[in-house]
Amino acid sequence: MTESEQDNQAGAQVATVPEQKGQEHRPPEGASTEDTWTGPDGQTIPYRATGEWMLLREKDKPVAEMFSVSYVRRGQEGDDPADRPVTFVFNGGPGASSAYLHVGALGPVRVRVNDDGTMPPPPARLVPNDDSWLAFSDLVFVDPIGTGFSRLVDSDGDDKGKKDEKSEKRFFALKRDLESLGEFIRRWLSANDRWGSPVMIAGESYGGYRVAKLARMLPEDYGIGLNGAVVISPALEFILLDPSDYDVLPWIDRVPTMALAAAAHGRNRAVDAGAAPDEVRRVAEDFATSDYARFLTRGASMPEEERHEILQRLADLIGLSVEDVTRAEGRIPFVKYARMLLADQNKVVGIYDATITAANPFPDRDGFEWPDPTLSGIERVFAGAINQQLRSRIGVRTEREYILLSEEVNTSWQHDQKKSWAQAQVGATDDLRYAMSLSPHLRVFLTHGIYDLITPYFSSNRLANLMRLRPEDAERITIHHFDGGHMFYTWKDSRAEFRTRMGDFYAEATGTA
Repeated sequence: MTESEQDNQAGAQVATVPEQKGQEHRPPEGASTEDTWTGPDGQTIPYRATGEWMLLREKDKPVAEMFSVSYVRRGQEGDDPADRPVTFVFNGGPGASSAYLHVGALGPVRVRVNDDGTMPPPPARLVPNDDSWLAFSDLVFVDPIGTGFSRLVDSDGDDKGKKDEKSEKRFFALKRDLESLGEFIRRWLSANDRWGSPVMIAGESYGGYRVAKLARMLPEDYGIGLNGAVVISPALEFILLDPSDYDVLPWIDRVPTMALAAAAHGRNRAVDAGAAPDEVRRVAEDFATSDYARFLTRGASMPEEERHEILQRLADLIGLSVEDVTRAEGRIPFVKYARMLLADQNKVVGIYDATITAANPFPDRDGFEWPDPTLSGIERVFAGAINQQLRSRIGVRTEREYILLSEEVNTSWQHDQKKSWAQAQVGATDDLRYAMSLSPHLRVFLTHGIYDLITPYFSSNRLANLMRLRPEDAERITIHHFDGGHMFYTWKDSRAEFRTRMGDFYAEATGTA
C-alpha cells in the first residue's frame, strides 16, 4: 500500500518496548504448532508454523524486535531442506503488516471472502487455503518495525535522559527499513540452516518496491543469492503517485484503469457494451499513449476543435460527462473519479478495486470523506483473521496489539539515502535493472490487478518497456495482470490463477521445471 492510502486511516500509534534495565533484553517468547496442508489435488504437506521475534541490535544495544511467522515443511528422514525453496514475504504502506498476503493469499489458511472480492458479514472466519504457496515453497511472513507485533525498543536517551525523536523513528525510513529486512533474512537463513535453499522474495505495493530494492541489495550487501522476485501491485516510481497540472505520465497511466472501471459499471461509451477487459485495455492504452498524451503535452497550444474532440473521447472512455472532463482540463484525480463515476446513484467506487462500490454518506461534500470499501471495508476482516491465526491457532501469547496499518509509520517515513537536493525522483526501477545485471539467473514476476486505481498496471508495463533490457534478459521478466484490484487475490478465480502461475514461475526460477 502506498503513502496516499494512509491519509484516510486512523492507524494505530507505534508503541515502544521498554529496555530491561540491568539485564539482557529479551523479546517475548514465540510459539509454534504443527499441522498439515492439503491441496486441491490431494497433495499433503506437513508443516510447522512458528511465530517469533528477532532482536535487532546497533552497537551491541537492542533497538528493535522484528516479528515473523514461518511455515516450514516437516521433512521425512533423508529429506534435504536445501531442495525446498524459502520465500520471504512483506506487504507495503509504508506501515502495513504482512497480514494481507499472509491470510489473504499465500498462507495455508486464509480469511473467508466472497468470490468477487467483497467482504462477508462479521465475524471473520478462517478457511483452508487451497491456493497456498506452501505447495511449492516454505514461507516467512515478515512484519517491518512498527507493524504487526514488531516494535522499537525504548532507548535510555542522552546523558540527560532526553530522547532524539528522529533517532527513535530511524526504522521508518527507506534505507534503514531495507537494512533491517536484509539483516532479518540473513539471520533467519543462518538460524534455520537454509543457506543452501533457493531463496525467493515477494512483496505487495510498497512491499513490491522493497522487493525491487532488495533484489539488488541482498546479493550485493548481504551475500544472499536470489532465484526469484515477485513484485505485486507495486509503486516502482514515487513520482507517479502524486501528479500535478504539469505532469504527463501519471495521468496517462491511470486512463486504462479508469476505462476498465467505467466498462465494469456500464459507463464506458467508447466500447461496445459487454466488451472484454482485454479489448477495453487495448482501446484505452492506444488512446492514452497517442492523442491523450499529445493533449497533455501541448496544453493551450492545441487547436480548440482538436482539443474538444480529445476531451470528448476521454469522457466517453472513462464514463464521465464532457463538461466535467473539460472543467478538469482532462486531468481527473483518482479519488475524485471514485466519487464522480456513480455520483448519480450516490455511490463511490473503491480506489483499490474500482468494481466494488459503497454508498456515499456525504454526497454533497468535496474531499475524501467516505469509507473506501476496498481498504476501510476490509480492515475488520483481516484484523480478525490475523489475530485468530496468531493467537488461537499458532498460540502466540502477547498483550501487544497487532498493528495492521500504522499511520505513525506512514506519516513519519523518510528517504534517508544521500542525494543532491535536485534529485527529486525516488524509485526502484533502476535497482531492478541493476539486479538483473548483477544476478543473471534472477527471474522476476511483475503483476497487478487491472481495476486498481492506486497503483495502475499500466505504470509497470510502461516502466518495464523502458528498462532497455537485452532480449535474453527481458525473457526473465514475466508480466501478467489479473482481474481484481490492488489485492486481486481476494477474487476467487484470480487467486487460483495466481497460485497456478506462481507454481510454474517457481519451477523455472528454482530449476525444477
